Amino acid sequence: MKNNTSFITLALKGMAMGIAEVIPGVSGGTIAFITGIYEKLLDTIKAFDLSLIGTFKQDGISGVWSAVNGTFLVTLLVGMATGIIVGVFGVTHLLETYPEMLWAFFFGLIISSAIFIGKQVKGWGVQEFIALIVGTAMAYYITVASPAQGNEALWFVFLSGAIAISALILPGISGSFILLLMGMYSFVIPTVKTALKTFDPESLLIVGTFAAGCLIGLMTFSRVLSWTFKNYKNPTLALLTGFMLGSLNKLWPWRNVLSTRINSKGEEVPFIEESVLPSNYDSEPFVTAVVICMIIGFLSVFLMERLGRKTKED
Repeated sequence: MKNNTSFITLALKGMAMGIAEVIPGVSGGTIAFITGIYEKLLDTIKAFDLSLIGTFKQDGISGVWSAVNGTFLVTLLVGMATGIIVGVFGVTHLLETYPEMLWAFFFGLIISSAIFIGKQVKGWGVQEFIALIVGTAMAYYITVASPAQGNEALWFVFLSGAIAISALILPGISGSFILLLMGMYSFVIPTVKTALKTFDPESLLIVGTFAAGCLIGLMTFSRVLSWTFKNYKNPTLALLTGFMLGSLNKLWPWRNVLSTRINSKGEEVPFIEESVLPSNYDSEPFVTAVVICMIIGFLSVFLMERLGRKTKED
């Protein structure tokens, strides 16, 4: 990064990723991809391995900092932390007050993101079309699958962390939604809250096990994705395009609630929903406002793409 503008731009990209992660069904990986930092982020995560011990012995902290692209990572994380805070206090308020308009914005954003990623495929062949269909089917199934019964055994807590964090870096798939489907969201989130408040040993053990799963999952899956990008870039891009198309069902602005759940705050929130036409929507559909927000979301991707292309990191 050459100047302060690059730092600010990268922090804003991280902020957008953080905001996206607050929204169930929207992935920060989507924002990373359309802003041009996805592969660099994967390579940065992949740099965390045992070889850093040797790097530290030979070159000290500066060598490790360079090996893990520290400036890039810290700037991005600061932006993400800011985005999460903004999302928690701002976006969640919009989600409670104007859900149809907010979902429409993200629906438009994901449509144009899928178009953007699909355009990166250099030639569509049999492999690419198969990958597109598989990705679409997988993501759609995730949006309609019935939630499983949770399992509080430590091995399943570990597995949940590994799977959820892997989904987090995939465009179009939300890690929090994966936890919901695995039946672990209502167990993990309150446990984290208890651990932070009381430092209860049992809660700390569960949180530590989940964090270990997240770490292993992130280290493993980032390497898999990085390898597929280098060796099978076109099919991988087609698969990610499918993930986005399949996730649109979760972002459809008109969804009637079929069942609810109690969140970590003790509030009743939607759990299983059904996508319907505006005429069958249980509340006021706000069709005009929804369409406008959808168009804004669609156009915002091209703005982010232009920003990513203009200030692309070396």
